[in-house]
Amino acid sequence: MRIVDLLKKECIELNVQLNSKAEAIDKLVNLHQNAGNLIDANAYKEGILAREASGTTAIGDGIAIPHAKSKAVKSPALAAVTIPDGVDYEAMDGKPSDIIFMIAAPNDGDVHLEVLARLMTMLMDGEFRDKLLNAKGKEAFLRAIDTFEREKYPDEPKTSKEEKKRGYRILAVTACPTGIAHTYMAAEALEKAGKEMNLPLKAETNGSGGAKNILTSEEIANCDGIIVAADKNVEMARFDGKPVVITKVADGIHKPKELINKIIKGDAPVYHHKGAKTVAAHSGNESFGRKLYKHLMNGVSHMLPFVVAGGIFIAIAFLIDTIAGYGSSGSGDFGTITPAAKFFKAIGGISFDLMVPILSGFIAMSIADRPGLLVGLVGGFLATSGTTFTNLGGDVPSGFLGGLLAGFVGGYIMLGIIKLCEKLPNALEGIKPVLVFPLLGLGSIAVVMCAINPIMGFINTGMSNTLTKMSQTEGLMVPLCALLAGMMAIDMGGPFNKAAYVFATGMLSIQTDAAFTIMAAVMIGGMVPPIAIALSNTFFKNKWTDEERKNAPVNYIMGLSFITEGAIPYAAGYPLQVIPSCIVGSATAGALSALFGCKLMAPHGGVFVFATMSGTWYVYLAALAIGSVIGMLMLAILKKRAK
Repeated sequence: MRIVDLLKKECIELNVQLNSKAEAIDKLVNLHQNAGNLIDANAYKEGILAREASGTTAIGDGIAIPHAKSKAVKSPALAAVTIPDGVDYEAMDGKPSDIIFMIAAPNDGDVHLEVLARLMTMLMDGEFRDKLLNAKGKEAFLRAIDTFEREKYPDEPKTSKEEKKRGYRILAVTACPTGIAHTYMAAEALEKAGKEMNLPLKAETNGSGGAKNILTSEEIANCDGIIVAADKNVEMARFDGKPVVITKVADGIHKPKELINKIIKGDAPVYHHKGAKTVAAHSGNESFGRKLYKHLMNGVSHMLPFVVAGGIFIAIAFLIDTIAGYGSSGSGDFGTITPAAKFFKAIGGISFDLMVPILSGFIAMSIADRPGLLVGLVGGFLATSGTTFTNLGGDVPSGFLGGLLAGFVGGYIMLGIIKLCEKLPNALEGIKPVLVFPLLGLGSIAVVMCAINPIMGFINTGMSNTLTKMSQTEGLMVPLCALLAGMMAIDMGGPFNKAAYVFATGMLSIQTDAAFTIMAAVMIGGMVPPIAIALSNTFFKNKWTDEERKNAPVNYIMGLSFITEGAIPYAAGYPLQVIPSCIVGSATAGALSALFGCKLMAPHGGVFVFATMSGTWYVYLAALAIGSVIGMLMLAILKKRAK
């Protein structure tokens, strides 16, 4: 689809006088509206303003391209104005914008990204911009666009015999964090500089619509070198053994000839790939802590779907048994009593069982590439099963904290194994990834986890004995309930959490008021962390990323269902902020539950088993609300704004 196919004469206005950015937006929205491109002009304008709020769409050099995808758009369309005196559109270079194109795109498809990419590369040409500014009428304006577009994007790209024979001497990859403007500006600048220097150059763009103009393995093999001008992760393993210049995307825009000369003069270092398949192209002076964080987030992002889907299935199981009339039974089988509930609980449980191995597996894979996946997955499973040298069946689970350790330890163990195996004969290269790496990695992580799990068992036994003594001492019930509730938030499914929960459920067998009070405190302590995180994402949006906010609402359901694991991805990503906040919130809720005299006979189910409570359920709900709000407020203090 060509630009002139989207730009009607009615959507063009030349040589207009505009005094502000707001006037410019109103003018362009009205052009779209008058041309019949919109269903609802106000809704479309809201989309434009929302996009501007996240960052100006003024590119610089007098260009601005506001854009929005909206259900208020009938079909893809463009509107354009030229402003001889310019208007302040908040461009990064401080210059007024004198050419503004506004893109209207429907929600289905990525037409606006394709148009945006093409417009950006065309408007990089100064002569083309001058022709648009000096156009005598709308026909001349459209003709200038059509002529230049056909020259730059012919239907059948012409390739010289030299290029066909030899390929491109220099290749490039460009990428910016948003994948919109600078990605295409850098690609255009590099290709233009290569043409001027009589050096064929092809640039791959890693834009928000996906990678385009992708470099082939043949082109990479035949080229003299590659320029990676990127400020975000790009695929680097394919460049192993080739001269590569790694720099920021801004250098691709402003210093294209300088980068090309580094390849031609042989100043580019040979790139040797290590670690994950996808790595950060330009990381500057990246600290070791930052690298650990990126590996961690790779595991968390893969684990999150298992937490969300599994948690919802388990909540459905509780709901089904409640509707069936078993909510007040106090049975330990609650959630599996009816066949339908048992099905959902089983499937949700399987998803939860996979959660920690997935976390550790993808942490290890981020560190050591594909060889790390096996080590991480097995290490995570050993952490959840609690396998030791003396009990291979497993009885000392180390939870998600053990899984975190397994991921990092396994990844770096595998890196060491890969390094050691570099000295093996070349004849063994073919069997390294399928035999040598898996065997050595599996044996190493098995030894490590079997050694760690008994330590966790020792900690669990000590905690259980201490808690039993406290429960038998008069006057310590409220502090004990606060302690147990706080323990539920320390590792959210790990040894501390399990020790508190096992102690509480074990106390139920004696059927005393003290036992029921402890059970109520433990359950409320496990409900607070997901709810506190959901509240924080709701009321302190600037503290969290878009992805984190998008996944947070399900934590309301998981928290009310007593599924603490919904907080794990956030605790894993920000342990120093999330875990202390959740501990304080849970401990407060547990203490209030005991003070209010709340007693619970059911070991699981959250709000679905409130009917089994001795006392008023709304007082228990008040304790839950207070603890969750305290956790939310503490998070607001400890956590910095999201970048």
